[in-house]
Amino acid sequence: QVQLVESGGGLVQAGGSLRLSCAASGRTFSSYAVGWFRQAPGPEREFVAAVSWSGGSTYYADSAKGRFTISRDNAKNTAYLQMNSLKPEDTAVYYCAAARQIATIRAGSSAYWGQGTQVTVSS
Repeated sequence: QVQLVESGGGLVQAGGSLRLSCAASGRTFSSYAVGWFRQAPGPEREFVAAVSWSGGSTYYADSAKGRFTISRDNAKNTAYLQMNSLKPEDTAVYYCAAARQIATIRAGSSAYWGQGTQVTVSS
């Protein structure tokens, strides 16, 4: 069982930066892949980025490449999403998710999700 809590969202001007954190409970966090998703008003949740359990492999949506960086610190049971050069279209609720396999993350099929943190980018 893994419980996830996101933080770090807020209001930022276009071109600015935010760093989101995903704090996990449980002693097995280091054995889980972690991903970030976002959901703007509408039904679909969009994949943003994922990192393997070791941090050695990362994956990004095209919209995130070159601007966002996913990382993790297993000693702190925390994953991060550094977001730079933010755009108004990045406005969404951002969720972290965990799964044993990174493919499960990328498919959006994770069993474990946080409650989300709002990111608003003003133009």
